[in-house]
Amino acid sequence: MNANSFKVSCLATSLAMAFMMSAHAQTTGTVPPPGAKSAAPSSSGSATAPSTGAMSSGASSSSSSSMSKSAANGDLPRADKNFISKAAQGGLAEVQLGQLAAQKASDPQVKQFAQRMVDDHSKANDKLKQVASSKNVTLPTDLPSDAKREEDKLNKLSGAQFDREYMNHMLSDHKKDVSLFRSQAKSGKDSEVKQFASDTLPTLEQHLQMAQTIAKSK
Repeated sequence: MNANSFKVSCLATSLAMAFMMSAHAQTTGTVPPPGAKSAAPSSSGSATAPSTGAMSSGASSSSSSSMSKSAANGDLPRADKNFISKAAQGGLAEVQLGQLAAQKASDPQVKQFAQRMVDDHSKANDKLKQVASSKNVTLPTDLPSDAKREEDKLNKLSGAQFDREYMNHMLSDHKKDVSLFRSQAKSGKDSEVKQFASDTLPTLEQHLQMAQTIAKSK
């Protein structure tokens, strides 16, 4: 065999071996083909995607939660705000005038009624404070002007005159209260404020009946 034939034979053998090794590597996958990119995730590749997605989802959830709270504690309709304000002032007046009557009234029946006003309206006032707080509404803390005038008037009376004036005022006052709460229970826009009116209305109706009975006897 001459030199040229030997070289050709060696070259053919090398090509055959290279072809076989390449075919074997592609079949088993143990050696990546030339020029192929590594499948391992890079530090800036898809490995960070789940984390980014989770943060995005968390931010979206937090945002939705904040929006829900904002909606729940958002601005009330003007009519509901007015009701809360009137109910709060009326409740304060009932308690304060009731405390005065519980001390000054001469008739035991009037004293008992006055104490009932203090107890029932104090409870209602506490419930109203909770509702107002959940709605971000600040309650008035002063008596309305008409209640202040009535308090001044009662302070100048005593005995049967005091009892008569107090019960007449309670009769007139509870007619207004029942009308106010009945309207809110029927037409209120905010569900919590409406529920407060509905829950309190039966007690006010009892007060009105009691006031009517006692006032007739004076």
